[in-house]
Amino acid sequence: LITTRNTDKTSLGSQVFEQFSVQPKALYITGGILGLFALVPNFPTITFLGMGGAFAFTGYVLEKKKEEDKIIEAQKADADKENQGDDLESLLNLELVELEVGYGLVNLVDSSQNGDLLERISQIRKQFVTDWGVIIPSVRIRDNLELKAGGYVVKVKGITIAKGELVPGQYLAMDPGTVIEKVEGIETVEPVFGLPAVWVNEELKDEAQYNGYTVVDLATVIATHLTEILKANIHELFGRQELVKVLDKVKEENPKIVEDLIPEILPFGTVLKVLQNLLKENVSIRDMRSILESLAEYGSRFKESDQLTEYARQALRRSITQRIQSEDGDIPLFTLDRDLEELIIGSIAESHDGPMLNLDAKTTQNILSSLNERIEQATNLGERMIVLCSPLIRRHFKGLTEKFIPNLIVVSHNEISPDVQIRSLGTVRV
Repeated sequence: LITTRNTDKTSLGSQVFEQFSVQPKALYITGGILGLFALVPNFPTITFLGMGGAFAFTGYVLEKKKEEDKIIEAQKADADKENQGDDLESLLNLELVELEVGYGLVNLVDSSQNGDLLERISQIRKQFVTDWGVIIPSVRIRDNLELKAGGYVVKVKGITIAKGELVPGQYLAMDPGTVIEKVEGIETVEPVFGLPAVWVNEELKDEAQYNGYTVVDLATVIATHLTEILKANIHELFGRQELVKVLDKVKEENPKIVEDLIPEILPFGTVLKVLQNLLKENVSIRDMRSILESLAEYGSRFKESDQLTEYARQALRRSITQRIQSEDGDIPLFTLDRDLEELIIGSIAESHDGPMLNLDAKTTQNILSSLNERIEQATNLGERMIVLCSPLIRRHFKGLTEKFIPNLIVVSHNEISPDVQIRSLGTVRV
């Protein structure tokens, strides 16, 4: 067979040796058969034993050589991999949003195990487009063996923003304050909003719901936590590339607005900064036409992004009003005392970066103390903390409080639709 099928340019002897050396096991079998022949009566015992031993020894030598060749090839492959520049360059890639899960939560992202977390994340991204007008980048999900079995971590631009630890195979029963009777389970704290909760199994799930608990599965906990993280950092996820996509979509129906605004009236960077300012205060930018028309109207007179943001907010007053309306249709809020407004106006000074608020530490502390009292009052009434002030100081007052009270909603009179009733809960004084 070797002789008739050989089409290589190498010699016949080399081909025969190569074929016999492919499987050392065949030489072992040959040596064993020759050894059996040596036991047959009237057969030349010494001859067959010698030939069998030679074949077995040759197989042993070839087997050892194959093992050494494998080790050398593996070492060479490792060295090539370490010296390969492409692998190092791939480490430079930075995912905008990452979700790392412990091995006990891998089944949540595996559709073959009825995991629906991937589908939930897809729905979250669609919801952000509808509610905020922003396309959230894809969420990179990976398992991390360094985490505990039920642990998970949410990262934004490679930095850990939030983490939590779940109990695989259990349900999280949260106490919204209306629990009739407590159920047995592992007491914990809900990782998103810090509510008291308890871990329950499948058997106690219905009982917990009957007693007033809000019971959710593990995928719901992670999806809710991820949603809140995306809301809080949405302005960081909206960059130049995302703005280009949005403007390209606007051009399809309103090309004149974009062409007249950028770069004739405002540079690209200023428009981006205005949109990021809006998203930072949880103002939807889906009504892009109103925003761009506002910037085109006031951009010829004002070039500062913070000032232009205020005019854009006024153009979005219907959207802002709808966001802060109560279930009854009115807007419950606190107003600023007139003396406090005049104090803030008198403390605004011009600088190289535009108007800046310059309050002393004692006055700032007094304002924050008064706000904390009103927040406690609003919480007791079951209302959100919304402060109404004049357009002149709105952004300065928000800048004063956002570090200490980030969830405080600050609106001006020009940002509320005139057909909506205002319900005053009190006045913030110093």
